[in-house]
Amino acid sequence: MALTVTPTPPTKATPSLPGLDSAKIPVSATLGANEAMDARRRRGEPVLHLAFGEAGLPAHQMLCAALARAAGFNSYGPVAGHPALREAAAGYWARRGLPTDAEAVVGGPGSKALLYGLITAIGGDVAVARPSWVSYAAQAGLAGRLAHFVPGPAGVPDAEELARAVRAARAAGRRIRSVVVTLPDNPTGRLASPAAVRAVCSVAETHDLIIISDEIYRDLVHDPAAPYTSPAVISPERTAVTTGLSKNLALGGWRLGVARLPSGGLGPELRARLTGIGSEIWSAPAGPVQQAAALAFSEPPELAERVALSRRLHASMAEAIALRFAAAGASVPAPQAAFYVYPDFSPFADVLLERHGITSDAGLAALLLDRYGVGVLPGSAFGEESGRLRLRVATSMLYGDTDTERIAALNSADPGSLPWIAASLARLEEVLADLTG
Repeated sequence: MALTVTPTPPTKATPSLPGLDSAKIPVSATLGANEAMDARRRRGEPVLHLAFGEAGLPAHQMLCAALARAAGFNSYGPVAGHPALREAAAGYWARRGLPTDAEAVVGGPGSKALLYGLITAIGGDVAVARPSWVSYAAQAGLAGRLAHFVPGPAGVPDAEELARAVRAARAAGRRIRSVVVTLPDNPTGRLASPAAVRAVCSVAETHDLIIISDEIYRDLVHDPAAPYTSPAVISPERTAVTTGLSKNLALGGWRLGVARLPSGGLGPELRARLTGIGSEIWSAPAGPVQQAAALAFSEPPELAERVALSRRLHASMAEAIALRFAAAGASVPAPQAAFYVYPDFSPFADVLLERHGITSDAGLAALLLDRYGVGVLPGSAFGEESGRLRLRVATSMLYGDTDTERIAALNSADPGSLPWIAASLARLEEVLADLTG
């Protein structure tokens, strides 16, 4: 009798990515928190969404109409952006005391992509403030660079600490080539003083650092008369500035940002590198969005009024939230810009340990989410030491669940009195009272 042998199929090897550990590339803390809150809402669970830095307002109808008219712009276009966009962005900066040549402007799919492109193009390690926006250090890591955290309470590293970090890095065989500043700041909602900016510019000059100034929240400083100093005014030859439309005009989903490159010899070289990187990653900003963005950066009166109303709303709500954390006993720096509050629960460290077993900011954020349905981010997501019990609280998702509610909040001189906002504020008071006893 013949013996039939059925060959065993070869075992398929699991595909792998050499040199890439996916566990080291998590979803951004801010975007991850937003998705988690959306999932809770879909399950019908109570939600008080204070975790995501979205501007929380509808797109202006003027811009929606401009986008619709531009739907036929379906070609790739120049990597740096269409001339209309770059000229409008140049005018935007000129009106803020930064005369700009359109050739020094590069557009991209959001300022976030441009920040990554700049970090990659400049090379070397990066100095960032502690705390600072979650993506700076993450982008440095993706670019194969090291992020050096330097203490700085309002988005600008302390100058003496920055100089010390540069020297220490060089002694260890590394070179810090750039420093990122955020004016005004996320996560703290604070605006660094002109003196702090000048001091960092002096260190950059001494140690030949390129400054990347993220000014995405510039138009949302609560007091328009507050002194604002961009490092591009002090050190134009070594400062790149980024901004976009996601915060001042609530167009985060449109993904459009612009970078203003340094003047002098560095500018053309950095532009060539940045457009080269852009050509291989995003090709060009989206054509229709560029046309609408050109209108936005030209700042017609209707859009200027929208930004002013947004500023008023963000200031009112940030103050209201800050007051409630302060009344509960947390230490809260007075918010100065955007829609962020940065409470410190260190005064309640003993209470939180005894009542809840909390020893870290991550544990505190998890407790607020799991027990109360309140979404916040721990300060450690922004580079803080976890034991400091600091939280980043965003206020802008409380403006309403519908465009009708959000527009009502925008136009209200007292948004905290609107029923849906008042209910959220009352819920926060209840949570904080129960949390701290």
